[in-house]
Amino acid sequence: MKRIGLIDVDSHNFPNIALMKISAYHKAQGDDVSWYDHIFGGHYDRVYMSKVFSFSEDYCFYINADEVIKGGSGYAISTRWGREHYDCLLDTPLDAAMEHVYPDYSLYPEMTRDTAYGFLTRGCPRGCDFCIVGKKEGRTSRKVADLSEFWRGQKNIVLCDPNILACPDWKDLLMQLMDSGAYVDFNQGLDIRMMTEEKALMLDRIRIKEIHFAWDRYEDKDKVLPKLKLYAEVSKHTPNTHNAIVYTLVNFSTTLEQDLDRIYTLRDLGYWPYVMVYDKEHCNYQYKRLARWVNNRFIFAKCKRFEDYKG
Repeated sequence: MKRIGLIDVDSHNFPNIALMKISAYHKAQGDDVSWYDHIFGGHYDRVYMSKVFSFSEDYCFYINADEVIKGGSGYAISTRWGREHYDCLLDTPLDAAMEHVYPDYSLYPEMTRDTAYGFLTRGCPRGCDFCIVGKKEGRTSRKVADLSEFWRGQKNIVLCDPNILACPDWKDLLMQLMDSGAYVDFNQGLDIRMMTEEKALMLDRIRIKEIHFAWDRYEDKDKVLPKLKLYAEVSKHTPNTHNAIVYTLVNFSTTLEQDLDRIYTLRDLGYWPYVMVYDKEHCNYQYKRLARWVNNRFIFAKCKRFEDYKG
């Protein structure tokens, strides 16, 4: 029996799917698995470290272990786990023996109470400059799991798929979600450019509290707007039902005028825009104001024009 320690370098604010699978795998081997304790934990045979975000400060304490294995896009992007080659804990598959085990949800009891987390697909055909999914997972959306691999009757399902609607198996996967009867959160947003009437009708048969799309590039206007209008005509989620959200990327490749045009257009169509500020730590102050105005629904509903916002 080995003593295994786990370190979630970023935080415990979102369950780390890879660490949950690593834990489940080692527990099935009869190993002793726990969060690493640098004060009272003593010696470990192996410690796994997750660092998903590059801006997260690395673990600063001495690690008392025979072997330390790091992984995550916060360290580097590659295809293997290891001391020098890291893959992304949330977006790049682990070794097959670990990747396809049922996650150990007991690591995050508060966040996973009656909620399942996982991926049905990997990869995205878009290759957007602000996104690293294409570099890590490839420019094709492909099925990697069935729902039963990480869901066993929980009332809620959180999907982290980058572009499930671009997957050739989208119909089978949406059917699995529909048959589950669970509430589904597509937390990365759905690619509205891939929308069809058939997909919209299937999505309507899934229990979704709040559906998310994205309009990241202004130049996609002619592709995005017809699909948003199609979805609004077909779906029960729009218009003006407060549960159809469109992520709107700013401070990357658009001007403020283009940002406001997207925001006003989305509101006119009955969608709620949600401003996502690229490189928020170093952005111009006007983008932080823009986010405060749009993302506070009460303020956004009362103050119709950014030019009139005093915050």
